[in-house]
Amino acid sequence: MTKKLTLKRKGKDAEPTNEVATSSEASENEEEEEDLLQAVKDPGEDSTDDEGIDQEYHSDSSEELEFESDEEGNYLGRKQSSSAEDDEESSDEEEQGDESEDENEENDEDASTSNQIKSDEKPSSSSGTTKQGAPVKELPKRDSSKPEYQDSDTSDEEDIRNTVGNIPMHWYDEYKHIGYDWDAKKIVKPPQGDQIDEFLRKIEDPDFWRTVKDPLTGQDVRLTDEDIALIKRIVSGRIPNKDHEEYEPWIEWFTSEVEKMPIKNVPDHKRSFLPSVSEKKRVSRMVHALKMGWMKTTEEVQREKQAKRGPKFYMLWETDTGREHMRRIHDPVSAPKRDLPGHAESYNPPPEYLFDAKETKEWLKLKDEPHKRKLHFMPQKFRSLREVPAYSRFLRERFLRCLDLYLCPRAKRVKLNIDAEYLIPKLPSPRDLQPFPTVESMVYRGHTDLVRSVSVEPKGEYLVSGSDDKTVKIWEIATGRCIRTIETDEVVRCVAWCPNPKLSIIAVATGNRLLLVNPKVGDKVLVKKTDDLLAEAPSQDVIESERIKTAVQWSNAEDDEQEKGVRVVITHFKPIRQVTWHGRGDYLATVMPEGANRSALIHQLSKRRSQIPFSKSKGLIQFVLFHPVKPCFFVATQHNIRIYDLVKQELVKKLLTNSKWISGMSIHPKGDNLLVSTYDKKMLWFDLDLSTKPYQTMRLHRNAVRSVAFHLRYPLFASGSDDQAVIVSHGMVYNDLLQNPLIVPLKKLQTHEKRDEFGVLDVNWHPVQPWVFSTGADCTIRLYT
Repeated sequence: MTKKLTLKRKGKDAEPTNEVATSSEASENEEEEEDLLQAVKDPGEDSTDDEGIDQEYHSDSSEELEFESDEEGNYLGRKQSSSAEDDEESSDEEEQGDESEDENEENDEDASTSNQIKSDEKPSSSSGTTKQGAPVKELPKRDSSKPEYQDSDTSDEEDIRNTVGNIPMHWYDEYKHIGYDWDAKKIVKPPQGDQIDEFLRKIEDPDFWRTVKDPLTGQDVRLTDEDIALIKRIVSGRIPNKDHEEYEPWIEWFTSEVEKMPIKNVPDHKRSFLPSVSEKKRVSRMVHALKMGWMKTTEEVQREKQAKRGPKFYMLWETDTGREHMRRIHDPVSAPKRDLPGHAESYNPPPEYLFDAKETKEWLKLKDEPHKRKLHFMPQKFRSLREVPAYSRFLRERFLRCLDLYLCPRAKRVKLNIDAEYLIPKLPSPRDLQPFPTVESMVYRGHTDLVRSVSVEPKGEYLVSGSDDKTVKIWEIATGRCIRTIETDEVVRCVAWCPNPKLSIIAVATGNRLLLVNPKVGDKVLVKKTDDLLAEAPSQDVIESERIKTAVQWSNAEDDEQEKGVRVVITHFKPIRQVTWHGRGDYLATVMPEGANRSALIHQLSKRRSQIPFSKSKGLIQFVLFHPVKPCFFVATQHNIRIYDLVKQELVKKLLTNSKWISGMSIHPKGDNLLVSTYDKKMLWFDLDLSTKPYQTMRLHRNAVRSVAFHLRYPLFASGSDDQAVIVSHGMVYNDLLQNPLIVPLKKLQTHEKRDEFGVLDVNWHPVQPWVFSTGADCTIRLYT
């Protein structure tokens, strides 16, 4: 439903008057204004004041304006009345009295210039008179002392211009006002409700969904239907203007009409297709000027102008006239002088400068590497100066000196004064990293030849050792007493106690046989259970290949060996160097360096079966290990370490050691770090999650490192070397993958004796206590606590 309001503009012929309207006429004007306002508003729903009715509208023409509004009171537009309507209105105006019109004309003209309305969707100005002759009521001025939004006469449609500009409005969060208007007066913030008020508005106000808040004024602005339609078209990706025709017919302006004859059909002149002689001469002159440098291109001219306009640089202390090489000549780098002769070059040097037999041998030994000699000559002694012969290398040394002066470049080097303590990493104090072994507590004596291997029982009560004297000894750790001695036919290379605490089995590698021994120590129930397990062989459902049968054979021990505790014998085709157990105690692996592609074998104890994991040889295998958590198998050759996945049967990773010969390795209990020992005096720490190259290379020993071992509970690791030393270090591995391991050397324990260039051969940790065991070439086993 659309309502119309018709207002009349005052004509040019209206004459001003100075008469004052009476009180009855003023009341009549007020009633007429209220009627006009009531006609625009929708009674009962819209309570807002319309700005177009409260203000006056003056013009020089006698036209009428029609204002259209919807049911809610919103203006839809205005239009001028037709000529017929103008005639009707003019007749109505003649009937009115002239007195009221003359009395109020002057007030109308003053009010028309002072009151104007700015709105986005409504007329820019409205009439201030309702009927001919009715007085115009001047709008009351708002008190500036009151807040902007507490005035009941203020319209919601009034455009309050906030002059703060394009700034973040949160700067006014701590103030009561939100900006300033055109008169430099503060714009007070409207009252802000809490979440309950917001919830009630959301329920009660049907237009809540189409209401937005103006960030500049804080007012709630209601979106019209046209705004909603425009937003919907923009969101849907259509053209905002619905009246725009996107696919309007295309008009071919230039090709729509085809002319039959050309508009201009004059034949071309001869000079239009022949080169101009004058242009040819002009171009040739320009080319010659460019070659001679008389003419410059536009870029060169612009470059020269910029150079003239730009800053000018000059030498501060010297002149620019001198050439660069002339200035350099005045600051030459003089050639280094030869060292002055010392006492060793004298014809009659003191006796302490002469070489003895050992020094002479070492000097002659460095003949191929003369730069490593301390002296480039051998001191000699003569009784007198006339007995000194001619120097045979005089001409060659002079020639080399001339070459150095001629060919070697000279430069001044700035010496860097770096504090040595700055290069040393900051490590925690060893006192803060206790407990760790510090002293030698016990020596186990009984072997008559060097002890090659040692292993500790899982509960930490007993110790087993293997020696070159063809014996295996079982010791009680607390007392140092030898409980049992098992003799073998050949040298014992390696011993390993089963890590499963429910079994009591020792694997002994002697010659080409692997012996599974029941030590008969500890719990008798455990000993009997182990004998029952190893008594009878399980039935074999799988047919082994000839390749496995020729490499390894399972058999029960003979009667004399049964009395010693040997239960099962696994015979290999080559000498065994190393044996290692899986964490669960059912699998064990052996290494035969001379076995080519069958160097590594994996045995299963419960089924008495063996398997060869590799079909091709990747090098001489030196050491193997099982991963403590994952089904992975570590194989160390002379130079590299390969990690295989036993389930997928594929290569996972290849670690590059950059060493000459690997001697052993040990894996961290968590399985993410690997420690490798080499015969070239190095220990390599690998972070398997970080890289295939060593995380840290440690050179703590002076001779070959033969064994390394991690502790199962404490952040400790130890290394044994041929320099008779056992070095205990702190190796903390953090759960945070972003933090690197902390490695701190703690203690050097050197109590073994050296025999036949051998020192410490093996190290192993106690499973519970921070104690370390070491075996050496001096036929002893030592305990450090």
